[in-house]
Amino acid sequence: MTKRYWRSLALFLVIPGLMFAASCAKKAVVSEPVVTPAVDEDAEAKRQAAEEEARARAEQRALEEQRMREEARAREELAEKERFLNEDIHFEFDKSTLLPEAMEILRDKGEWLRAHPDVSVIVEGHCDERGTNEYNLALGDRRARSVTSFLSDMGIAPRRLTTISYGEERPLDPQQNEEAWAKNRRAHLVIE
Repeated sequence: MTKRYWRSLALFLVIPGLMFAASCAKKAVVSEPVVTPAVDEDAEAKRQAAEEEARARAEQRALEEQRMREEARAREELAEKERFLNEDIHFEFDKSTLLPEAMEILRDKGEWLRAHPDVSVIVEGHCDERGTNEYNLALGDRRARSVTSFLSDMGIAPRRLTTISYGEERPLDPQQNEEAWAKNRRAHLVIE
């Protein structure tokens, strides 16, 4: 009987204990969400990607600005070269002396030549059609030499300056009037 008693007692105590444990387990357990390392790695990867993208955009912007500066400098350089080539030195009728306006133009040309020490030029002397061919060739030569003399005095090496006279052979304006003749009395610089 003692065995039976112990069994009954065990059942009497064990069954309510199990029921109590089961009833306690039914309560909802609230737990804080746990941030997993995978989420942190994703956030870090996104942050690094955003930083790299921002860095790439900044580099692209810097390259674009540099390209624009280089293009602007190239346009400016081309404009200076065009001005150098297209601005002639004009003379009075039957003269080879430089006028004040011509000296100012030559100062600008001299500064351009100083900035470009690798450039050599040919100074062409031109005349209007009045006078003989021989006289105009000699006058064109004197005009070209007055220009080279002025540039040499500015410090441009004479070896960079070559003269040639075309006399009346290459008129800028072929008309036969005072306006055309004034255009044709000139010295023209050409880059070699």
